[in-house]
Amino acid sequence: MKTMRSVALAATLSAFAATGAATPGRAQTLNLAVGAPVTSIDPHYHALSPNYAVADMLFDSLTAFDAQARIQPRLAESWKPVAEDVWEFKLRPNVKFHNGNAFTAEDVAFTIARVPTVPNSPSSYGIYTRAIQRVEVVDPLTVRFHTNGPYPLLPVDLGQIQMLDSETHANPLTEDFNSGKLAIGTGPFRMVSYRSGDRIEYTRNEDYFGPKPAWQRVNYRMITNDAARTAALLSGDVDFIDQVPTSDITKLRRDNRVQLSEANGLRLIFLALDHAHEGDSPLITDNDGKPLGRNPLRDVRVRRALSMAIDRQAITDRVMEGASLPSTQLLPPTAYGALPDRRVGPADLDGAKKLLAEAGYPNGFRITLSGPNDRYMNDARIIQAIGQMWTRIGVRTSVEGQPWAAFVARAGRQELSAMLVGWGTSSGEPTSPLRSLLATFTPPRGWGGSNRGRYSNPAMDAKLDEALRTLDDGKREQLLREATTIAMDDVGIIPIHIQKNIWAMRRGLQHEARADELTRAQDVRPAQ
Repeated sequence: MKTMRSVALAATLSAFAATGAATPGRAQTLNLAVGAPVTSIDPHYHALSPNYAVADMLFDSLTAFDAQARIQPRLAESWKPVAEDVWEFKLRPNVKFHNGNAFTAEDVAFTIARVPTVPNSPSSYGIYTRAIQRVEVVDPLTVRFHTNGPYPLLPVDLGQIQMLDSETHANPLTEDFNSGKLAIGTGPFRMVSYRSGDRIEYTRNEDYFGPKPAWQRVNYRMITNDAARTAALLSGDVDFIDQVPTSDITKLRRDNRVQLSEANGLRLIFLALDHAHEGDSPLITDNDGKPLGRNPLRDVRVRRALSMAIDRQAITDRVMEGASLPSTQLLPPTAYGALPDRRVGPADLDGAKKLLAEAGYPNGFRITLSGPNDRYMNDARIIQAIGQMWTRIGVRTSVEGQPWAAFVARAGRQELSAMLVGWGTSSGEPTSPLRSLLATFTPPRGWGGSNRGRYSNPAMDAKLDEALRTLDDGKREQLLREATTIAMDDVGIIPIHIQKNIWAMRRGLQHEARADELTRAQDVRPAQ
């Protein structure tokens, strides 16, 4: 029995129809394929877009983001500040978990307490709950969040946290989510089975409080090989794919059996650099393969040289085939808090060589550039291209691509010197990448959870902290711009480009393309 309390935070294969029309049979089962593997069904274990997408089919958050990354009600019907340091949320009535338990304010309090305690989390969701000092259960449908001073972003942060049942999930283990035992939420689908690295099978939640999905069953397959994913669509083995390979875009546009769905994205592809080691960096040597005795990446002149050597437009044109926006900042220039006047210039090889010489490396050094080969669009090709560009300025670069699971484990242990990574910003504003990628790694505060290079700049931290306590939108935006400028001028990371999001599907379907790139079955419907 749930009690009131206040919690302090301590498969049917489809084929293409000749006419492209959707038949009633096809409306029963959706076969879709995604290009990135899912690492866990536990919605609080690993802050990763593919994980969040599958969790968003099973669970619900208090707030949510629409396709344009604007905040919307979900399990909460409304919210408002009732004091400088208190937010009050009114919950949607008559919401049930998949097992029939009622969703109440007690479940909210339980979930917020659980998020920062998930063991062995490689990228914690704790960053989205750290501002909450205490959760007050006012009544079954009213909850108040007490924060440490003003905190304007709480409704945005809570859009990242999927709610659990305080009774069902009283002693949750990540393994029990993956087995299906605890894969119980309030979402539009129920999980039937999960085979790691292969597929997730869902069935529709007939009691869902929101719009009913079009599909009785969903086969959510993981096909990380680009050619295989496109082939599966063209053969009729699947109906819908994400991460359309750039090399296939032109071909698919001309194929009358399929159609594309596109949106400008919010995923930054960037290089994280080793700031953690003062002495030798793990994968850097002199030109003879001997230790340097110091980490050249700790010198901002070296970091600037590496950034200046990259021809971002060439990567967009030749590697991405136009499916990206070259960038030297965290978000598209039109986004809230972005730097509208920060331009992407051409590569400057002479300037880069000059900076290396000034830093004491006139003959360069050797470095290994690491990255996944199955996670982001053209990830292996991107690191190959950057490796060639760095070699041209005397930084002799070896390239190492490997499967995401192995790569991210090494990156999390700070075993790499330079690495290609991505970050998707669901909220459409810069506090997410600033806190996660660039803020000083501070677990008790939830900062730097994905700061794999352990970059730290107290001046940037101070600006970010001030922004997170500023309720005025205009003043907060200026502070976020100042924080971003500090981090970008200091080359805390090296931005490369912002991906465009492209999906492909058989004719007879329609899809709502999302800026946050999430691939969810509820966004696909038979064409009207």
